[in-house]
Amino acid sequence: MKNIPFSPPDITRAEIDSVVSVLESGWITTGPRTKLFEQKIADFCHTERAVCLSSQTACAEMTLRILGIGPGDEVIVPAYTYTATASIVCHIGAKPVIIDCAKGSFEMDYDKMEAAINENTKAIIPVDLAGVMCDYDRIFEAVERKKHLFTPANELQSIYGRVIVMCDGAHALGAQRAGKMCGEVADFTNFSFHAVKNLTTGEGGAVTWRNIDGLDNDQLYRQYMLFSLHGQTKDTYAKNKGTSWEYDVVKTQYKCNMPDILAALGLAQLDRYDQMLTRRHQLIERYNEAFADLPVSVLDHSSDDHRSSGHLYFVRFDGKDSDYRNTFFKRMAQNGVICNVHFKPLPLLTAYKDLGFDIKDYPNAYDMYKNQLTLPLNTTLSDEDAQYIIDTFRRCIAQPY
Repeated sequence: MKNIPFSPPDITRAEIDSVVSVLESGWITTGPRTKLFEQKIADFCHTERAVCLSSQTACAEMTLRILGIGPGDEVIVPAYTYTATASIVCHIGAKPVIIDCAKGSFEMDYDKMEAAINENTKAIIPVDLAGVMCDYDRIFEAVERKKHLFTPANELQSIYGRVIVMCDGAHALGAQRAGKMCGEVADFTNFSFHAVKNLTTGEGGAVTWRNIDGLDNDQLYRQYMLFSLHGQTKDTYAKNKGTSWEYDVVKTQYKCNMPDILAALGLAQLDRYDQMLTRRHQLIERYNEAFADLPVSVLDHSSDDHRSSGHLYFVRFDGKDSDYRNTFFKRMAQNGVICNVHFKPLPLLTAYKDLGFDIKDYPNAYDMYKNQLTLPLNTTLSDEDAQYIIDTFRRCIAQPY
């Protein structure tokens, strides 16, 4: 029997050597490697700038704070996501407005999303779940139609003049839709480089943003630097490059910068990321072919107009419930294959129940969750491993329940 973990990091000699070189350099906190990684991420996403911070969550929260969103404001989020999408809204004192899935879809019901936009709405956070980009054309159509309701609270909001679209792209680095990369479509996009993500820095994340008339990218970048380093006007790297130690703290801000050690790991990962994406899609195609005759539904990772990042392989057991799914999960584990479930809809979690949300109001999200299972999909899997997963899956589904 094989033992196949769900999502181990794909670390090669290149990553190890890159990190060692930083350790030997004498500079391990935020410095030249982080700045280079930021530029490489921006280039990869077809944007002018990127900022690398300690997590996707930090990137998203700092973005909301820079935008001036806070108490009295509303931010629309989907029910089918991880808590990080919505918890940041609570952190800034705004109100999360949770939208159910469209029937038979993991994405928000865009009609309900549009109906929820009101005078208090300041942002929408779509989630590119499993690395599949959302329908941003539909989202932008909605915010444009409702822009007459938008009252900006500061100069940055005035530049947009409408509800801001901030993508949770935690899963989606490298995803494409209609010829554009994830990172250049939404107003802001926040990526995760957590240990289980396609590209990992252990912990970490990045934010990119698209150009818009009136937006000064250099000024916005400086805002991220202030917000992520205590509001201090000069960081240690800048002090070591200059002739003056003088600095100021202009606001009491936060501490969530990315150090060079992590950026070095990310740079090595990014160098081979195209090959890693290709391998993920090879595995997806293999799974799709193997399960085509089974009573399951799988997520659409590619078509003529989109290609996902291949982050997660979702299976739904047609006509089954959560008891069936949970039993299946255990049987796969008993055969050495560790699976997962993505995700419990937010209204099933205590924190959101305590805020007054009830899963009964989100029937479509619950229907998508109750029979969903995520199979191992990562670039450490050999062809032999993939075949073992397939054989184990088919054997488990053939067993009586």
